[in-house]
Amino acid sequence: MSAQPPPMQSELLPHLIAQFQAHFGTLPSTLARAPGRVNLIGEHTDYNDGFVLPCAIDFHTLVAARPRSDGQVRVLALDLGEATDQFSLALPVEPRADAPWANYVRGVLRELQAGGWAPTGADVAISGNVPRGAGLSSSAALEVAVLQAWQHLQGLDGPQGLDATTIAQLAQRAENDFVGCRCGIMDQLISARGQAAHALLIDCRTLQAQPVPLPADMAVVIVHSQVQRGLVDSEYNQRRVQCEAAARHFGVAALRDVDSEQLAREGIGLDPLILRRARHVVSENQRTLAAAQALAQGDLVAMGALMAASHVSMRDDFQITVPAIDKLVEILQQVIGPEGGARLTGGGFGGCVVALMPQHRVAAARDAVARRYRAPGGETAPVWVCSAQPGAQAVAFVPAPVA
Repeated sequence: MSAQPPPMQSELLPHLIAQFQAHFGTLPSTLARAPGRVNLIGEHTDYNDGFVLPCAIDFHTLVAARPRSDGQVRVLALDLGEATDQFSLALPVEPRADAPWANYVRGVLRELQAGGWAPTGADVAISGNVPRGAGLSSSAALEVAVLQAWQHLQGLDGPQGLDATTIAQLAQRAENDFVGCRCGIMDQLISARGQAAHALLIDCRTLQAQPVPLPADMAVVIVHSQVQRGLVDSEYNQRRVQCEAAARHFGVAALRDVDSEQLAREGIGLDPLILRRARHVVSENQRTLAAAQALAQGDLVAMGALMAASHVSMRDDFQITVPAIDKLVEILQQVIGPEGGARLTGGGFGGCVVALMPQHRVAAARDAVARRYRAPGGETAPVWVCSAQPGAQAVAFVPAPVA
């Protein structure tokens, strides 16, 4: 007999269930949860078929759902002023220009249709605490949670159904083709496949994921610069185009296939800007593999040096940091010293810094950020100490018995 999934745990649940009942007149039958993520190292390597080292974190998105028999999908977004969306699965699913949030739901359902899984109609309520625009993958958590909900609603978990990797691939395709952000697979894959107390070294070509234990006395600290970012409207897609141009120059399928020797030998004649983009990806892949080994050995000194080099590469070669992010990294690194490191995490152009440090340095890091950092708008920076969490799950909702 297979083990029962653990009960859904979230401080958001009571409000989500109450609002589902108030809006739809009934209780949900399914609850799904998917975490956000922080990437410890390996930035902009995923869409280059490279290596990344993320972990799923405490922030998450919840979906409550109940099937409908008429093919209609009704969606309630509690965190967006109770915004709503409604569409029919009997008609072509099209994007909504006036409600970008709805396209993450619409997009994954269209991918289910394209894959032959024929999603049923449903009433859906969504709530989450993954900060939006922070680089912690609120969009991937939403996509994966919605797909987990439909998997459970329709029993799509058999040999021909939706395993965690398939869910991640469908979610990525929805974001690439429906939403319009040409992201790699990392965000969706770690949300679907995360492991408690571990990071995952993900090979973005084969989608193999090797668990890397996090040292028990190490803190994963995330600091939000309060500089908002939007990948669809940013230079993210341009960076991908530049990487593809570099791969064509080297005659390879992706920059994953270029090493530092080939870069130096055959980079002559390549546009200097494109060469810098390629140099970041090639060196970042090498750093990510070394970082997985350092973490597994509990070597925070080596890990800190790799994180520092990664940030410099993102700043100078890939040019995705901003002055506020650079300042945060400087402040944190001065507190951490050699016992860990700090770097930009996420797509760039704002968002968050991730820092790894011994637990006993967390208080000093909080204090330094509070005293020395202000965002361009004058705001202080939220500091979150996170732990590595398991990936997405879905369970049947069973109301508590009335006393």
